[in-house]
Amino acid sequence: MGSVALDFSQADVNGKQVSLSQFRGKYVLIDFWASWCGPCRRENNNLVKTFNKYKDKNFTVLGVSLDDDKDKWLAAIKKDELTWTQVSDLKGWENEVAQKYRITAIPRSLLLNPEGKIVAKDLRGDDLDNKLEELLGR
Repeated sequence: MGSVALDFSQADVNGKQVSLSQFRGKYVLIDFWASWCGPCRRENNNLVKTFNKYKDKNFTVLGVSLDDDKDKWLAAIKKDELTWTQVSDLKGWENEVAQKYRITAIPRSLLLNPEGKIVAKDLRGDDLDNKLEELLGR
């Protein structure tokens, strides 16, 4: 906590490289998940609500998927209505960003402030909402 998040770059759903540093100046939730992860998929429902509530208040989500099947990944994004930026190298648990951040279980998330510092980890549901309310107001 308090350390600056390591920058990374990975392909989005259209194959375009997206880097974490592009989101500087905003609060960003890096969300590690996968289409095959039941708890991740259940949490997506909460995340969609929170995203929609705060997206106009300098907050966004960057999804990092540990999928290895692009079709399943894209289907999950569509079904769960995940409208924020999603990236993956489609290497499953060998995902380079997950390796860099030593992710050994999902769902995992890191909340970064506009300077790119990690201000919270693994906030879900109301906990994430409460933290964003504290940081950004209602």
